Amino acid sequence: MKKIKNFRKMFAVFGPAYLVGVGYMDPGNWATDIAGGSKYGYQLIWVLLMSNIMAVILQILCTKIGIVTERDLSQLCRREYPKKTSFTLWVLAEIAIIATDLAEVLGTAIGLNLLFHIPILAGIIITAFDTLIILALHKSGKRTIEIIIISLVSIIAMSFLVELLIVKPDLGEVAYGFIPKISDSGALYIAIGIIGATVMPHNLYLHSNIVINDMKISKKDKMKYNKIDSIVALNLAFLVNSAILILAATTFHKKGYFGIEEIQDAYHLLEPLLGTKLAPALFGIALLAAGQSSTITGTMSGQIVMEGFIDMKIAPWKTRLATRLLAVIPAVIIIMIGGSQETGDLLILSQVLLSIQLPFAVVPLIHFVSSSKLMGRYVIGNFTKIVAWIVAFTIILLNIKLVFDIADTQLRSGIFLLGCFIYSFLIAALIFLGYIFYYPIKNRKSTK
Repeated sequence: MKKIKNFRKMFAVFGPAYLVGVGYMDPGNWATDIAGGSKYGYQLIWVLLMSNIMAVILQILCTKIGIVTERDLSQLCRREYPKKTSFTLWVLAEIAIIATDLAEVLGTAIGLNLLFHIPILAGIIITAFDTLIILALHKSGKRTIEIIIISLVSIIAMSFLVELLIVKPDLGEVAYGFIPKISDSGALYIAIGIIGATVMPHNLYLHSNIVINDMKISKKDKMKYNKIDSIVALNLAFLVNSAILILAATTFHKKGYFGIEEIQDAYHLLEPLLGTKLAPALFGIALLAAGQSSTITGTMSGQIVMEGFIDMKIAPWKTRLATRLLAVIPAVIIIMIGGSQETGDLLILSQVLLSIQLPFAVVPLIHFVSSSKLMGRYVIGNFTKIVAWIVAFTIILLNIKLVFDIADTQLRSGIFLLGCFIYSFLIAALIFLGYIFYYPIKNRKSTK
């Protein structure tokens, strides 16, 4: 009887992590996984595993602060940091959401192009009007959205399961890919893109919010069941991302196609290389499902961040439309200038931008969950704290290395002004990051 009761509690709590998990298998992930698999084979699969471990740790911390404080990460940032600092963090969070939305726009447009032959540019414009669908879903309640998301995730997972059965990868070679190795700066760029595509800033704000509810379950039980929910959902996302990279490595890299960075190229090559029309069809369906499911959670994140940071309640359709237009406009301009072949570079760039934004969400998160004033008896222990800071500083150091390499490349290419601007941006970002790291420590000392 007790087991049945516990199962009912677990079922009641389950769901939020799947809303978060779809962000870990969005079109941005596809671009980095395909580029990594085609160029480096199975070499970067360990990066996916490392990113997933980081994601699980950080998302569990998000559920803890939401459940214990009954405030989300953006609300706590507004409360615990000075007004100007909180405002800057809000701007950075919005940039991250726009970068995420850019990936969803491009992914959905590519999916429409592959399945229904709608031009990429027209597909991008069509995505600007999915606001009405998203708003209709919002009115149906969180549980309805969770069921739709889980259904879309199931479509993605089943599609890639069939894809893997078709390509039959060498499991020994796949296992070898779990040995850490970065062969060159190109691999580092894609590796950081994978981290940015996996551990996404907006998901930290989203997860800390959607676990807040008035269920008559103890905080301890809520945290326990949400931890299980997070582990299951994010490991499913890891399996999907691994399947994409393995598909690219087996189908393209092993057959000499090392430069497949465009999702469209991957789609069109699947049939001639595998000898079946089923593979590209499943690929296109899964891509469209990924774009639409990620769009739903991106909308929710935008609303949470807006209300949490600046305490401003704006009609959801206005927030959604503004965010989507800020993603659509640069995409339209770049596609008009460079053509549809630029979508792959745009997708990878959007994920690198997300990775660069990530520390500005992670550092406050770890500070809050380490605060006995905020967390009381649920404050994290020293071991968890050390692991969390190792994750944070790993992300920060990788980002410093990436931005430094990009600036150095510009200077070597003779583009002096751009190189100097990137260096200046890096210095300013590090100063601000140092401040948001130090401020809570100084604040704790002054209140003792």
